[in-house]
Amino acid sequence: MSEGAPGDLAASFRRLIERHGPMPVARYMGESNARYYASRNPLGAAGDFTTAPEISQMFGEMVGLWLADIWTRAGKSPNAIYVELGPGRGTLASDALRAMASQGLRPEMHMVEGSQALRAVQSGALAGAQFHDTIDSLPEDRPILLAANEFLDALPVRQLVMTERGWRERMVALDEEGGFVFAAGPSPMDEAVPAEQRGAEPGTIIETCPAAAALVDALAERLERQGGAALFIDYGHLAPRSGSTLQAVKAHEKVGVFDSPGEMDLTAHVDFAVLVEVAKRAGLATATARQGDWLSAMGIGLRAQTLANASPDRAKDIAAAHDRLVQPTAMGDLFKVLALTPRDWPRGAGFAEGERRKEKT
Repeated sequence: MSEGAPGDLAASFRRLIERHGPMPVARYMGESNARYYASRNPLGAAGDFTTAPEISQMFGEMVGLWLADIWTRAGKSPNAIYVELGPGRGTLASDALRAMASQGLRPEMHMVEGSQALRAVQSGALAGAQFHDTIDSLPEDRPILLAANEFLDALPVRQLVMTERGWRERMVALDEEGGFVFAAGPSPMDEAVPAEQRGAEPGTIIETCPAAAALVDALAERLERQGGAALFIDYGHLAPRSGSTLQAVKAHEKVGVFDSPGEMDLTAHVDFAVLVEVAKRAGLATATARQGDWLSAMGIGLRAQTLANASPDRAKDIAAAHDRLVQPTAMGDLFKVLALTPRDWPRGAGFAEGERRKEKT
């Protein structure tokens, strides 16, 4: 933040709004998450949330096998690198790299992580990992095998709201008691809204994530030039939709988005439809699937049975973890998978041909 001493971020936000007026939702979310991730390890039972790699080793193994399969069919480049965006505690990387090694792939590790607190945790789990603030400093002379799980959802979203006077940016303001509330900004934003949505009913909200689109665009350029593949897994939607999806989690419970900025995880659903269009415009092949379908196609059911046979006393836990990852009522439908590959690289496994054709139309 440009103003406000370290400490109570809510108080700093109040001072900023009192002095300069309401702030965009994107700024509120971006600065809140920057403070949040810089100061803690949020994962696990003692943290605020649990991600798929923490549920079972099977998740990371499927990611690693997917990358290794493409690498093998592309000719086994000896200098390909493994890149992960937002590696958490290093659990996904550890499991994925072990699965890659079983296929003869032992790449350099490059972790894109802005949090010094999390880098310390990752360094302990991933000996030899190299760290980057953004993808800009990644090597430019070798193929990239990239994974990103629950990374895009934490990037700040911009919200626009339809009012009786037309489209406005959705802002964070103060009520009479000094509490945070949503408010419509003063400037017309109709030109920023797709033509087919401009006549929406008052109260309609649409979200965009410029940071996610910019990331995919920059990554697409690198993949086209350097070769490789990317796999994004996150919760979100495959078709355009309206409505606010901004939410907050603390201590494994949903809380209000204004409850404690900087002390809770703020996320929003990923608009995969937009990211597919960004990637396609850059010339990449794309494929999408629901997480449960993709993991099942990759063989997670067989892997679960193998693990259960090797450890019968853990069979129920393994089955429960499998179901949590793939069942539609758990994570199977809410989470989606997006694969990106250059035109001259093989397409990734686990995606139905019909889904690929649909994405290319």
